Amino acid sequence: MPSIRRILSGLLASVVGILVIGLLATIVFAVAIFVVSTGADLAGHDPSPDYVVLSAALVVVAVILTGGFTPRLSSGGGDDEESGERFDDRTFN
Repeated sequence: MPSIRRILSGLLASVVGILVIGLLATIVFAVAIFVVSTGADLAGHDPSPDYVVLSAALVVVAVILTGGFTPRLSSGGGDDEESGERFDDRTFN
C-alpha cells in the first residue's frame, strides 16, 4: 500500500510542477511580448501583432534553449580537471 501512496504523491508533484512551469512560461511570454512591442515602438516601427507574437516566441525559445547551457557557462571559468571537481551536467540526463 505504501507504494501506491508514493506513486500518487509523485503524480501529484508532477502535476503541480507542470502547472507552475506553465504559469511561469505564460508570464515570461507576456513579458517578452511587452519588451518586443515596446522596443518596436521605441524604434519607430508599428509591426502587426502577428510579428510581435512571433518575435516574442523566438526570444522565449532562445532563452529556454540557452538556459540549458547556463550551468556550464557560469562554472567559474576554470578547468574542472585542474581543480579536481567534476562538472555535474544534469541537463542532458
